[in-house]
Amino acid sequence: MTSPQVPPPPLAPSGAPVRLRRADALAVETSAFAALVAGADPSAPVTACGAWRVADLVRHVVAVHRWAAAAASSGAAGLPDDAPFEAAASARGSGVEEYRDAAGELRAALVDEAAPCPTLVGRGTRAWWVRRQLHEVLVHRHDLARAVGAWPAWSTSEEVAVDAVDEVVSTMWPRQVRLGRASAPADVVRLVTPSRTWALGPVEQGPVAQGPVAQGPVGHDEPVAELAGPADVLALLLWRRLDLPAAEAAGARASGARATVDALLALPLTP
Repeated sequence: MTSPQVPPPPLAPSGAPVRLRRADALAVETSAFAALVAGADPSAPVTACGAWRVADLVRHVVAVHRWAAAAASSGAAGLPDDAPFEAAASARGSGVEEYRDAAGELRAALVDEAAPCPTLVGRGTRAWWVRRQLHEVLVHRHDLARAVGAWPAWSTSEEVAVDAVDEVVSTMWPRQVRLGRASAPADVVRLVTPSRTWALGPVEQGPVAQGPVAQGPVGHDEPVAELAGPADVLALLLWRRLDLPAAEAAGARASGARATVDALLALPLTP
């Protein structure tokens, strides 16, 4: 099957001070994902997702979109059960129209970003789900691009990639620790992209923060190692889509205590 030719999302001019409009970026990502689905072999393996095939990946993203739309539209204190959404997706098709319907339902549910709703980290607003679903699709678009042989064409804007790294540092990693899925390491690794720097390591105990949190080590020493590189490469590394040698081949650089970097990347930084 011929790999689909999908134009990458637009890049901001180099050095231009652009404020990320996540809702617009989500529309771009869902459209790019749909374009890949349209030309994909449903039986093609998705190596980043274990034994999944393309059809399994599409059904998963459809279910997540519809579950997120239901959560964003809910006035309840807690999240809806995701099992019925997974079951419904498994019982339906995995074609591009099914995906487009789910993506449209999601975007419609997120129009009023200020509306209160439950999130994965407590009460928040629909803006939280715009960000979460943006990066859900970003990472799975990478998975799908690899499955259909379109990996060299995978790219995203600097702003979206930086935001993907920030979501891991400020939300996903602290949530993993506070849910008991990982133990925070004692040492800090500095993450560096051309436009942003973070510190990844110990996590302050307490409720998971809604939205961005202060960047930097929590009551600890200076970083003992550094990971630097393009934001999209670091995002894929943190989401375990690239290992460190592959990330280094793509432009990342690890310096300082290499064992600390290896140990940190071996942790489940994301779900």
